[in-house]
Amino acid sequence: MRIRPARADEATELTELVLRSKAHWGYDEEFLAACRDELAIAADDVARRRVVVAEDETGVRGVASLEGAPPDGELGLLFVEPRAIGTGVGGALYRHVLATAAALGFTRLRIEADPHAEPFYLAMGARRIGAVPSGSLPGRELPLLEAVVGQAWAAS
Repeated sequence: MRIRPARADEATELTELVLRSKAHWGYDEEFLAACRDELAIAADDVARRRVVVAEDETGVRGVASLEGAPPDGELGLLFVEPRAIGTGVGGALYRHVLATAAALGFTRLRIEADPHAEPFYLAMGARRIGAVPSGSLPGRELPLLEAVVGQAWAAS
């Protein structure tokens, strides 16, 4: 597996991967439709959002993004192809984003996590610092986590 910068021409394919990954947790079509705009990756956002992909000989297995400007940023995306969940793709992407963040001078990253993903981030060394309202569904809250750059990725 290798991790590389995403290409603008992959934006549609990556958005579909994100939605398949989200659906893995049992969300229905109505829920996914409500989240689509928030989760979409636009071609002109790929470079700005520092989108990367993990791929192997069979294709793209996951996607992640490092957003914002140092010292504080955000892990904006981290989604894995459903059949690759549990194979180490997510951990590799997380460590890659944290290493990139360290090299760019970030000290902290916010993570607005899906509730199903919170245990993964906690296991990777992030800590819960609160909750935030969902950007897609009124009345829904998401766990808000923080990764201290240089500590969280070393813990994994």
